[in-house]
Amino acid sequence: MSNTSFNQFQGNVNTERVQYIADPQLRNIVNVSIALERPLLVKGEPGTGKTLLSHAIAEALGKRLIIWNIKSTTEAIDGCYMYDTVQRLNDSRFGSDDRDVNNIKDYITLGPLGDAFDSEEQVVLLIDEIDKADIEFPNDLLQELDVMEFYIKEIKEFIKAKTRPIVIITSNNEKELPDAFLRRCVFHWIEFPSKEFMAEICNLHYPNLKKNLLDQCLKHFYWLRTITKIRKMPSTSELLDWIGVLLKSGISVDELTKGIPFLGALIKKENDLEAVLAKAQFPT
Repeated sequence: MSNTSFNQFQGNVNTERVQYIADPQLRNIVNVSIALERPLLVKGEPGTGKTLLSHAIAEALGKRLIIWNIKSTTEAIDGCYMYDTVQRLNDSRFGSDDRDVNNIKDYITLGPLGDAFDSEEQVVLLIDEIDKADIEFPNDLLQELDVMEFYIKEIKEFIKAKTRPIVIITSNNEKELPDAFLRRCVFHWIEFPSKEFMAEICNLHYPNLKKNLLDQCLKHFYWLRTITKIRKMPSTSELLDWIGVLLKSGISVDELTKGIPFLGALIKKENDLEAVLAKAQFPT
């Protein structure tokens, strides 16, 4: 395999829809996942860009993004297809102009996984926050992710992937994932950005941001993250929101050196706010 074909994802995306910088380690593991045709399992602190990574990959490679948001009640079959028995029952009683009650296919709707399998062109499939689901959920996906097909029992048909999707799976590490599932994935932990890398991220999102203002923002931000009593540390996404508020409000660098305004954009828990205010009195 040539180096060009391996390095499909270059890591930096700056378009109207997506702004993203991946460090070399993340960029490389994305390309490993694509080359091996294995799902990429991404973990890391909330707000470190796990979900946005899939948007960046899709944007960079010019592929459609399909998102499967996982909830506590989500089951594996939900991602494959849904059979609308209620609608069919209603149609059998009252009739329908656009559905044939004798044709079960008219009542089958593909889920995100089914949509990805049915696509003529390769897509990026995001399975977001897999650890929110029941502990057995990952195991229930083994067959589908391994052989790229699933069975619709109501119509006795297999749906096989026309092209193998690029699969990105995110987890906030709330639950341990089964070993059998992990064996089928490529894994990466997104480290929290260093101050230097964070400056690159901020400049990507706010290209006209003055260096002295950015330096002061980062000084406050990383100071907050040193307060050990804070349970929910401010994240990259919250830093970007905070900078956006500062720019819109017209806060000067001199004002920023005197405290941390709009603290509620960074600190989201009452006890954490008390921990910050106990260290120093800042305007909020």
